[in-house]
Amino acid sequence: MSGTTIGLIPARLASTRLPRKLLLADTGKPLIQHVWEAARRATRLSELVIATDSDEIATVCRGFGARAELTGDHPSGTDRIAEVIARSFPTAELVVNIQGDEPEIDANAINQLVDLLATRPEADMSTLATTIRTPEARDSHACVKVVCDETGRALYFSRHAIPFCRDRDLDEVLAAESPWRQHLGVYAYRRKFLLELTKRPTSRLERLEKLEQLRALEAGATILVGLVEHAAVGIDTPDDYARFVARERLRAGK
Repeated sequence: MSGTTIGLIPARLASTRLPRKLLLADTGKPLIQHVWEAARRATRLSELVIATDSDEIATVCRGFGARAELTGDHPSGTDRIAEVIARSFPTAELVVNIQGDEPEIDANAINQLVDLLATRPEADMSTLATTIRTPEARDSHACVKVVCDETGRALYFSRHAIPFCRDRDLDEVLAAESPWRQHLGVYAYRRKFLLELTKRPTSRLERLEKLEQLRALEAGATILVGLVEHAAVGIDTPDDYARFVARERLRAGK
């Protein structure tokens, strides 16, 4: 498997705000199948695997043709995919972590992640961001922001509205040309770096902001950030899921 790029979808059965969300099937397919089908369209992936702690999810995924691997209990999806990579893909070159609750993820965004690492050998990992266009997103602590240098290397991630505008009205700046970028929680890693990162303890800034990617920055990693036009919509609540079902029915002409 030398030179291969492995896409992994961490899939945990437990979910607080929307119980068993990955198995919800009001569209006729479980949510996890929508994610898998969307990610399969990415041409830069050599293989796509679902990494899950649930026998039930694994059985469902194998039923629609996906490769599913069972894992132990882990504090994060990153740790879950690292277990699978260490066990099953010893010579893979790149690893892509694809969110299991984003059924409308753009395959081109996945390709962009891989291409960033392929063209920038000095980078340890890559991720994506999109321009923030509303005051609500800019000011929300749930919306993670990223600032980068001129080459696209991440300088910092924060729940705060960075960069801070000291002398100008924030809404005027937003309307003119927004300097704020929303970080999107999808990543590509070099295999060796992923395995090293998951062995490191939680870092100081990571504990403060509750942002796992800060562990990589504090360790001196180079994280490249690619810009995309739109963020994929995550499914976190019953309302999120209902809106997704409505969009699917509209696409299907129902």
